[in-house]
Amino acid sequence: MCALLCAASKSIQAFFDNAFAGFWMFQGESSRIERISLEFPRGSGCLDHIANTVLTEDEVTKMRVRTTSILGPSEIDHLPEAIAKPLRNNSIVSLVCVPLVGTKGPVGVISLGSREREAFNQMDADLLSQIASQISLALENALVNRRITFSSRRLEDERHCLDSELQAEYNFEGIVGKSAAIKHVLEQVAIVAQTDSTVLLIGESGTGKELVARALHNRSLRRSCTFVPLNCASVPSGLLESELFGHEKGAFTGALAQKRGRIELAHEGTLFLDEIGDIGLEFQPKLLRVLQEREFERLGNNRTIKVDTRLIAATHRDLTGMMSKGEFRDDLFYRLNVFPIHIPPLRERKEDIPLLVHYFVTTLSQKMRKSIRIIPRDVMDAMTSFPWPGNVRELQNFVERSVILSRGETLAAPISELVRVLVPREIVTGTTLHEIEREAILSGLRAAHGKLSGAGGAAERLGLKRTTLQRKMQRLRIEKSDYIYRARAGLASAA
Repeated sequence: MCALLCAASKSIQAFFDNAFAGFWMFQGESSRIERISLEFPRGSGCLDHIANTVLTEDEVTKMRVRTTSILGPSEIDHLPEAIAKPLRNNSIVSLVCVPLVGTKGPVGVISLGSREREAFNQMDADLLSQIASQISLALENALVNRRITFSSRRLEDERHCLDSELQAEYNFEGIVGKSAAIKHVLEQVAIVAQTDSTVLLIGESGTGKELVARALHNRSLRRSCTFVPLNCASVPSGLLESELFGHEKGAFTGALAQKRGRIELAHEGTLFLDEIGDIGLEFQPKLLRVLQEREFERLGNNRTIKVDTRLIAATHRDLTGMMSKGEFRDDLFYRLNVFPIHIPPLRERKEDIPLLVHYFVTTLSQKMRKSIRIIPRDVMDAMTSFPWPGNVRELQNFVERSVILSRGETLAAPISELVRVLVPREIVTGTTLHEIEREAILSGLRAAHGKLSGAGGAAERLGLKRTTLQRKMQRLRIEKSDYIYRARAGLASAA
């Protein structure tokens, strides 16, 4: 568009010998005009950073009825200061203004200026009106193309976001289960889905919080628009603001082009923020503003953007405990906790495990082009009784490994990894699964006198692979001092 107006300005200047040419455009349907091109061929040249101007009702009416104006020095002084100041600075004392009118009404105004008094007459105004009608058609076409380009870019951004999510590997494609715990979750989803209320999903990692968020979106009135997920824990704190709010070209080193943020992509749709408890205190007030005011600014631009986005947040952390420690803002928590839904861990819905196993075996067998039809009873019993600390995600990964190992129609699962450790009652001092598992591993290590692998080692006693045992020890923060000292003390007492 700027190239079009520059070419028009040069042609007009050659004919009218004017000392100034200016083009302004309406901003949408408002009465605010925006400087597109302001040129002084024999003075300060093309000017930038001219403030936008709001026209009076009379000025808008003149443009709508296609009124031309010929102005002298006194009339120029009464123009808005943002327009009059550069004219005075360049000694412009006479002006002719003609509206640019498209097929649907005024789109802007064209002005020519001179340093000579009474430089323009009615014949000049009539001729400029004829030129303006041709420029108006070209401008209208350019505006239509710009809107199409903007819409295309938005659709491309949304398509890219959707494609990246479709290519990702999800826990499962549907909510599988018939337990009372999962039915309660689905009932809550049905209650809140058709509202625009903020939902907070609370549950351990691997329980399928994103799946529930997608179910909320798909059952809502926003299902025809975009579902945009973001895992807050996977984005460095310094980049989270850019990822959510977007940025302008040149806003920071490496910002080579304008980027629309996740919040803007989710306009009229749903934004899912997973691991919301991992965002830093410095960013929490900015997120709170989006929830309260439904507006934000891109990095590098102070223009406020209004959004209509529904927020679904999820966390595995204890936000109330974080509040008491000053790690999470109270006001943000209350905004997020409008409708909390607790997602149960897999150990609390064991009756769903056989259904999930059959679902995963069928899906993965088709994907790997295998024909697995039989799941041995001992394999199913082992999977049903195992506590699955990693929840559905861990179960899916185990089934996938089993399908890979299977050669015929029978599922060949490595159930040695799932052998339950029978722990004597006297050493079960913990009250949580985490504590029980830790105490069981410590018991095996002490019984093996600290030996990890090999005959009589802790891995063999616990029915685990050495690498699995080491991984669990690292996760449970088991150090040598936790079992070596006691093992040696036991040997000494035996001696």
